[in-house]
Amino acid sequence: MDLRQLQQFIVLAETLNFRVAAERLFMTQPPLSVSIRKLEEEIGAKLFVRTTHDVRLTTAGESVLDATRKTLFYAQEVARIAKQTSRGLSGQLRVGFVGSAKYTLLPRLLPPFRSEYPEVALQFVEEKNGWIVDALEANRIDIGIVRVPLTLRSRIKYQIVEHDRFVLALPANHPLTAKQRLSLRDIAEEPFIHYTASDMPGLHALTMILFEDAGFMPKVAQEAVQVSTVIFLVESGLGVALVPSAAASNASDRVVFRKLSRLPSRASIGLAVAWNPHFEIAAARRFREMALVCDTSR
Repeated sequence: MDLRQLQQFIVLAETLNFRVAAERLFMTQPPLSVSIRKLEEEIGAKLFVRTTHDVRLTTAGESVLDATRKTLFYAQEVARIAKQTSRGLSGQLRVGFVGSAKYTLLPRLLPPFRSEYPEVALQFVEEKNGWIVDALEANRIDIGIVRVPLTLRSRIKYQIVEHDRFVLALPANHPLTAKQRLSLRDIAEEPFIHYTASDMPGLHALTMILFEDAGFMPKVAQEAVQVSTVIFLVESGLGVALVPSAAASNASDRVVFRKLSRLPSRASIGLAVAWNPHFEIAAARRFREMALVCDTSR
């Protein structure tokens, strides 16, 4: 049996009239009669009682009518879902992101994406850069939001969607908060909260370059992986740190942020949408396209 035969059975069961059913199905009566007879032969049971005056469902016909309607509905759903998924309009999208994407990028991106693509089921995992790159390589996630500069060698591609600059994070009671703008030389003697080189190589390398340009090396007191952890350590009074300016939007009143003067242009940092061109699905492409549209930092 095929879906066409099931559709014919349903229409005939609803009309109980071969002529009317044939008209609704845009066919003539003889082919409809032949098709129904073949369906009964395949099933091995009579579905209709035919007389010269009327057509009635048999007990077997009544018993399978509801199941036939459901079968036809789900068969049509399979086709619809497949088409929607191939166009990026439905399906599942696995997203890996670094913690700092929660500050401004994801709150700016997710509402319009959910509104535009409500049938795309989003699955999130928060991780560090290296894990996200590895997961994209292995097709464990479909798209990633990573911190740039990205120093890891990989075949993945990425597009910057949030441009940012370093600011200096200080404990709220620190004497340097009295100044509205600082230079790196101002913190030469301060305990410094650094990024772990193995987990955040991009931020670690860039901050070291900036300190080299300033003519000194920081006095590293602590190291951390996530920007949020770095800020927590600053709030706790364990030192000062360089953090993305976007992080200031969600910080507590126990930390103060100050702009830095004379930072070179290469001090630019940000967030990027990353993907693996060998595995990219349509929903991932739509996600990164919307991320570019939502980039208000340029």
